[in-house]
Amino acid sequence: MNIIDLVRENIKVLKPYSSARDEFKEFNSDMIFLDANENPHENGVNRYPDPQQITVKKELSKIKKVKENQILLGNGSDEILDLIFRAFCEPKQDNIITLPPTYGMYKVLANINNIEEREVLLTKDFEPNVKHIIEAIDENSKILFLCSPNNPTGNSFSKESVEVLLSTFKGLVVLDEAYIDFSTQKSWLKKLNEFPNLIITQTLSKAYGMAGIRLGICYASTEIIAILNKIKPPYNVNELSQQRALKRLINVVKVKDEIKKILKERARLITQLEEVTFVEKVYPTDANFVLVKVDDADKRYKQLIDKGIVIRNRTTQPLCENTLRLTVGTKRETKLLIKALKEI
Repeated sequence: MNIIDLVRENIKVLKPYSSARDEFKEFNSDMIFLDANENPHENGVNRYPDPQQITVKKELSKIKKVKENQILLGNGSDEILDLIFRAFCEPKQDNIITLPPTYGMYKVLANINNIEEREVLLTKDFEPNVKHIIEAIDENSKILFLCSPNNPTGNSFSKESVEVLLSTFKGLVVLDEAYIDFSTQKSWLKKLNEFPNLIITQTLSKAYGMAGIRLGICYASTEIIAILNKIKPPYNVNELSQQRALKRLINVVKVKDEIKKILKERARLITQLEEVTFVEKVYPTDANFVLVKVDDADKRYKQLIDKGIVIRNRTTQPLCENTLRLTVGTKRETKLLIKALKEI
């Protein structure tokens, strides 16, 4: 597969903007910087941030065992997804394939970029319907979105299904691994060099507990990363986000400890939910949330709101009638949730 063949024609010839920090890269050296029209009075953020976030990428490279030139950082995963649309999908011509119920931003970004979205429902077991996906593909199908572990269902897709789709689909396969740190399955990062059309997105918002800094991560071939770098804004990740991310990544042992606590609390929550009379089914989960089927989702959602507990009502999503999505909280929050459910 030649990735360049998938790129929009105008992007192929586009000359990227070259910022001051792109032209002189040694901005951490002891120099007098008069090149970027910055305020010279030092306050910690008066200088432009590293446009390539090299220090953060070095830490990620160590943790994830992926080369630095195969990593792109963005203002949340949503910016990265939007960049992929803009680089590879021709408006009013190309299409993408999504597998509802799934993360809603795929549809939103398709609409923003004027790209046709073809929906192929998951099976009743929330697995990709490989046969129907292949039937939906045509010569203008550019991206297939797989969210695994999936949101809002919580399950990981089977390795066999993902591998068949990676081998069959002639466009890009974007594997959204926002919840991978909570999964029993391993990340597909080790397969990155085996499949040139594979793009993996991850985030610091979930397991790393940094939703507030908005830092998304893209792992792909050097060719794909180079294309996305051509069109990304020059300073898309601010200095404060880079500093906080670096501090958290260096202390990855604490992150792993928090993940263990969340998994322990998840198991306790599932056990307790199975004892709630109006909970009809607790779905298997590889994420930091649990999807449950109840007798009346609208009613139970409102009752929990009245008790000061906010969850997500997913009953409007395909295959998710009368379901509620519960994020795994602290031990205290789980106790209060279960108490409220049993009182109801």
